[in-house]
Amino acid sequence: MKAARVTLSDRASAGVYEDRSGPEIARVLGECGFAVDEWMTALIPDEQPQIESLLRKLCDEDRCALVLTTGGTGPSRRDVTPEATRAVLERELPGFGEILRVSSFAKVPTAILSRATAGTRGRSLIVNLPGNPKAIGECLPLLMPAIREALRHLAGD
Repeated sequence: MKAARVTLSDRASAGVYEDRSGPEIARVLGECGFAVDEWMTALIPDEQPQIESLLRKLCDEDRCALVLTTGGTGPSRRDVTPEATRAVLERELPGFGEILRVSSFAKVPTAILSRATAGTRGRSLIVNLPGNPKAIGECLPLLMPAIREALRHLAGD
C-alpha cells in the first residue's frame, strides 16, 4: 500500500527545528503492524493553497490510499490544516477528530482546542493528526481499527 505523511509547519519547513512528527507517524504505524510498501513524504509551511494542492496530488495523482497530516490543527491564525483538508474532501468523517479530542482531554485539557478532522477523496483516506510527536504516539493507535476498516471500504472490499 502507498501512504503519505505530511508535516505542516512553518518553522520545521524553514529549518528552524527538525521534523519529528512525520517520522513518528511511520514509527507508530509500524508498531501497529500496518504495512506501508511506499511512503510519500512532505514538509511544507502552513499555507492553505499549498496544502490543498499537495493533498489533491497525493490522492488523485499519486494514488495514496492513506494520507496522514501532522500539525496545523490548533486555533492559531496560521493553523489552516482542517480548512485545507475540508476543501479537498468528498466525504468528511468527523469521528476521527472527535475521538482524538476526547481521548486526549483526560491527559491534556487543552486538547479540545484541536480542530482535526478526516475524510475521503476518491479511494484515499485523509486524517489530520496532532503536531506533537508524543500525541501522535498516544492517538494514532486508537484510530487504527477505523483506519483499517475505512481503507477496506475505499478499496471496495
